[in-house]
Formats: sequence, structure tokens, C-alpha cells
Amino acid sequence: MSDIFQPFVPDPVEPRRRLFNRPVPFRVIAPNLITLVALCLGLTAIRLAYEGKLEPSVLAIVVAALLDGVDGRVARLLKGTSRFGAELDSLADFVNFGVAPALVLYSFVLHDAKAFGWIVALIFAIATGLRLARFNVMIEDPDRPEWKKDFFVGMPAPAGAGTVLLPIYLHFLGWPAEWQFLPVVLGYVLVIALLMVSTIPTYSGKTMGKRIPRDWVLPIFVMTVAVFGLVVSFPFEALVIITIFYLATIPLGVVHYQRLRRQHAAPAAVLPAEGDRVEI
Repeated sequence: MSDIFQPFVPDPVEPRRRLFNRPVPFRVIAPNLITLVALCLGLTAIRLAYEGKLEPSVLAIVVAALLDGVDGRVARLLKGTSRFGAELDSLADFVNFGVAPALVLYSFVLHDAKAFGWIVALIFAIATGLRLARFNVMIEDPDRPEWKKDFFVGMPAPAGAGTVLLPIYLHFLGWPAEWQFLPVVLGYVLVIALLMVSTIPTYSGKTMGKRIPRDWVLPIFVMTVAVFGLVVSFPFEALVIITIFYLATIPLGVVHYQRLRRQHAAPAAVLPAEGDRVEI
């Protein structure tokens, strides 16, 4: 009888099987779809660069950077954040803003420096990976003060990719891509790579736009249309202005960060004067 009526033993794998068979809400999938589209753009940028189509290659990276700023906000608005999405976003960022810009720049002008140009391209790509790894670790820090969320530690990867392509923007506006300017380009790429792995605070903009004053709504609509029209009509002129403006905000961000750090610094402990009685 004991062989026929075996005691019921629950399957330890059943809860996990049930979890993986549960339908996934579309609000969780939507941000990952945007990330995958951005990743396709980054990979396509590499292909276009080596086919000699430099202009669409650069624009593909710029659009990927814009989508990178959208997917995170969409995930937070839809409450569709997930660990899978965070890992996918980080891997896509390394390809889009580390590997793709480095290879595009190498095909544009860095190849003229032979091995040294390839070393500079490697440094930029690896600096992007290191910056993303540090960012992922800092996200999980529960003790980070709230006011520090307005700042990145170092230049973020999408901004690094956008700014490092400045020599190509200038080339499309008539800047000569000759060997005399190669040392300048090499030095500029190295500076951007160092800014990404540095601890210099830069504005994050993540907390912007949560609450808009009612009087600002219509002006913001008009300004958005005007900026969109300028970018579409004069893309590389607009990219040069945006890049220079962003680089100019870095020292302003450092000053603002230092001011906030002094304001939120913990007051120094008041020690008893010599001769005062201290009860234990």
C-alpha cells in the first residue's frame, strides 16, 4: 500500500515555471523595443561609416542618443522598469555610444594616425564601458543623497558620443579633414574619454520636466517646434551649437554641485570646551 499511495511532494520548480509562464505586460516590453531600435541604429551606423556614407552614419548615432533619453522616461512613466531592461539598455549604450562612435571616427580621420589612431579609438570605447559599469553600480547605492540625482558622475555615455563627433560636424560645415588637424582631433577624443571616466559632476536632467508651470506650457510648445525646425533644416549647425553649449555647461555644473554640497554638508559636531564637565 505504501508503494501505491506515495506522499505528495511539491515540485520545487513549479513556482518558477509558473512565473515564467505568466504573461508580460506590454508596458514592460515597450521601453525594451525602443532600446532595441536604438541598438539597430548604432550597428547600422558602423556599417554606413565603412560604406563611406558618413552623414547618415552620424545621424544614426544622434537618433540613437535621442532614443536612449526616451526609453528610460517611457519605462518610468509606464512603470515598466525591469532588471532585464536595465541590462539591455547598458549593453546597447556600450555599442551605440562607445563602439559605434569610435569606429566612425576611425573610418573618418583616425585611421590616418595608423596604430596611434586605433589606440585612441580603443581608449574611447573602453572609457565608455568603464563609465557605464560605474553608473550601474552607483544606481544600486541606497545611501546616495537625493540632491545628487540631479548630477551624473562624469560625462554620460550618450553625451560623450554626441560631443566626440564634433570634428565630423565641423567637417560637414567646411572644416578641412586634413592631416594637419589630426593631432587636434586625437587630443579632443582623449579629452572626451577622460571626461567620461572622471568624477566631474555634470547635469543629468532626469528630474527636469516632472512639473511644468502652466504659464510655460505654450512657450515650451513654440520653442520645441522652433528647435525641431532648426535641427531638421540645419542639422549639423544645430549639432555644433548644442555640443558647444553642453561643453560650456560642465564648469557651471561643477560650481552648482559644489554649492549644493556645502549646503547639504552635515554640521560639524560641537565638542565640549576644555574644563567642561562631560557625563558618561
